[in-house]
Amino acid sequence: MNYQALFEQIKKKKSFLCVGLDSDVKKIPSHLLKTEDPVFEFNKAIVDATAEFTVAYKPNIAFYECLGAKGWISLEKTANYIKEKYPEVFLIADAKRGDIGNTSKMYASAFLENMPFDSITVAPYMGEDSVTPFLEYDNKWVILLALTSNKGAFDLQFFEQNNQRLFERVLEKSQEWGTKENMMYVVGATKAEMLGDIRKIAPDHFLLVPGVGAQGGSLQEVAKYGMNSACGLLVNSSRGIIFADSSEKFAEVAKEESKKLQEEMEQLLKEKSLI
Repeated sequence: MNYQALFEQIKKKKSFLCVGLDSDVKKIPSHLLKTEDPVFEFNKAIVDATAEFTVAYKPNIAFYECLGAKGWISLEKTANYIKEKYPEVFLIADAKRGDIGNTSKMYASAFLENMPFDSITVAPYMGEDSVTPFLEYDNKWVILLALTSNKGAFDLQFFEQNNQRLFERVLEKSQEWGTKENMMYVVGATKAEMLGDIRKIAPDHFLLVPGVGAQGGSLQEVAKYGMNSACGLLVNSSRGIIFADSSEKFAEVAKEESKKLQEEMEQLLKEKSLI
């Protein structure tokens, strides 16, 4: 999926919602535990309930690989199901990979070649040769960690030298490796006020913004500081949607929660005259 196609989906669905499939088997409704593949059945129900309001899904790979081989099967089934039934959806492997070049090639092949993901999150700490193997696939994206929403972000990401913070260095340097057509950045919603500084360095790139909902980030603040002329945002909500209810009505409640966010997003898009 290219930049324009993603923007067209945002306009069509009047939404820039990404639903995070952090599908913790310990939290999914108990009645699903009787099925052959509880994680897949949970994901399938969530996706079917929320797809009309959603432009992206983001399985967090840790919740699958912790289950061993059966977790990888659930992940692959989920990815294939989404792409077969909802091919317009942007699919993110939240894997946070990044290693020396030949290892990154293998990670890239795993997610961007052997599974139908459109993108993968990548840690930039090892530099250019750890990132560029992920950029070798047409119409696939790297989503580079820039400024994260966790408390520990202050340990390194705000380190300053020569009047430049480390996350700003990441944004600046990485634009030598990729373009707005194949690189996005992760920017936490809990640091929404920093989006203004980020937009000075990367005005046109899409930003994947986690932290709205359970982590307390403000959608209005994210849009105020981060939205650009092509929207330029994918705002993720995970627990606030997928675990909003633990009864047999969990999918219905997930639908209601995703619809609420979509309606807010529609209003924000209208205020920016993007729809």
